[in-house]
Amino acid sequence: MADKTIKIAYLYEALMNTYGDSGDVKVIRYLLDKQGYQTEVDNISLDDKFDANDYDFLFFGGGQDFEQTVVAKDLPRHKETIENYINAGNPMLCICGGYQLMGDYYKTNSGITIKGLGILPLHTVFKADKRMIGDTRYMTEWGEVKAFENHSGQTYFDNTDMLHPFGEMIEGYGNNPQDKVEGLRYKNFIGSYSHGPLLRNTNVANAIVKMILERHKERTANEVESV
Repeated sequence: MADKTIKIAYLYEALMNTYGDSGDVKVIRYLLDKQGYQTEVDNISLDDKFDANDYDFLFFGGGQDFEQTVVAKDLPRHKETIENYINAGNPMLCICGGYQLMGDYYKTNSGITIKGLGILPLHTVFKADKRMIGDTRYMTEWGEVKAFENHSGQTYFDNTDMLHPFGEMIEGYGNNPQDKVEGLRYKNFIGSYSHGPLLRNTNVANAIVKMILERHKERTANEVESV
């Protein structure tokens, strides 16, 4: 059954699971099970060894400023393997804090700058006077999404030729109050501020499952060739 087993890496689940973001992984597992696939989920925590090339899907949830500070100190060990995985067009979903940490930095309310991985050209600034909270609706290439957002971090793209929004806002704030867009799409990487979880929107969940199965086919074929 090795060729029917999907491998998922959940980055820092114990620290980055705001508003039940683990529900996204549960939805993916359910949809894969419906298609006859087994799933193995490895929770990658502080000091753990990790090679993204071993996986079919990476997930990174959200966290508060303190948790992000802790994770940011450990995360750089994995920059090369995550960056190679993303640039190869493999599927990854990052929510809220996980999304922010893929960028260059996150400036907190206290003025502390949390350094991100710098894989994607974006930055985030905490603005206490604008809490972006409530129901959100936006249009993606896979149709409309309904979710929930709760953040004061405002994210801005530093290279709009490379990065594209995940969705166009209908209701709510998304990345920031000015740009009227939600999240990020780069190759098969998706970053989003959507909790709820996001993947209760099965149109998006099914699209990600398709990416995962394509990645799985490629990964297992490479493993056979290397034997």
